[in-house]
Amino acid sequence: DTSSGAVDQTYSFAQMDSTSRAATFEAVAFVKKLAKRHHSAALAQLASQMTAVSKFGAKEDIFAKVKGLIRDMISKLEKEAQAEADEKAYCDEQMSKTEAKKSELEDDIAKMTAKIDQEA
Repeated sequence: DTSSGAVDQTYSFAQMDSTSRAATFEAVAFVKKLAKRHHSAALAQLASQMTAVSKFGAKEDIFAKVKGLIRDMISKLEKEAQAEADEKAYCDEQMSKTEAKKSELEDDIAKMTAKIDQEA
């Protein structure tokens, strides 16, 4: 009587293990598809890390580790996006200053050319 309960529990554990492997496989496939679609080396690396965790990580912690990898990737991408935004703002400011200076110098050239033409 007690052994039938153990068999049921073992079956449930095996069922959960195959379900978690299938879910992990689906998650990895999804991230790989995104990496390919967006030509993203970072997402391809994430998929690779997820695969390694699913193969070599502790079975009970797979989803926690994958969530951690995803959180780390999001954090990294947010930092990169902020750095790119800062660089773009700097470049826009410098381009604005350069355009203003160029316009000022073109006006000076036009005035000097007109003065030279009047004197000649």
